[in-house]
Amino acid sequence: MMDSGLIGKIEKAKRYAEETDRISFSKFEARIRGENNDHTVTYENGKWNCTCNYFQGRGVCAHTMGMEMILKGMVEAPEQLV
Repeated sequence: MMDSGLIGKIEKAKRYAEETDRISFSKFEARIRGENNDHTVTYENGKWNCTCNYFQGRGVCAHTMGMEMILKGMVEAPEQLV
């Protein structure tokens, strides 16, 4: 049986999950299963990085852009692409 304290924490957790504007990431690492290979995407101090060759040459890739879409509003907006 759950105690009332835990029930309150579950309700608060649900509210946080729905109110994503409360969340901001400062750094993280994620693995993305690409069509050909897995790639590691990192985010730290407002900067993205990816282990794929495309990112290494251009500073942006489908993996980092996908993560930006998933985390919209929870990470700093990237600088405009040149």
